[in-house]
Amino acid sequence: MSLLSILLQTAHDLTPIAKLGAGFGAGVAAIGAGMGIGQIGRAAVESIARQPEAAADIRANLIVAAALIEGVAFFAIVVCLLIVFI
Repeated sequence: MSLLSILLQTAHDLTPIAKLGAGFGAGVAAIGAGMGIGQIGRAAVESIARQPEAAADIRANLIVAAALIEGVAFFAIVVCLLIVFI
């Protein structure tokens, strides 16, 4: 059997509640990441408005923090999808 057929059979055997829970978890992860990046962006804009000469440092920290949040959100969504397919 191919790996795809095994994954599809496993996904078919799961109860609808498990699939619903995994979908809900993926949605919560995406919403949480959006809120986190929004908070970081808001704080960065306020910081640059207060101290424009530090804009380069603030922007660099903004990009690093946003990348870390995106990484965690991507990991959470992948875990939720693995729950459905494995």
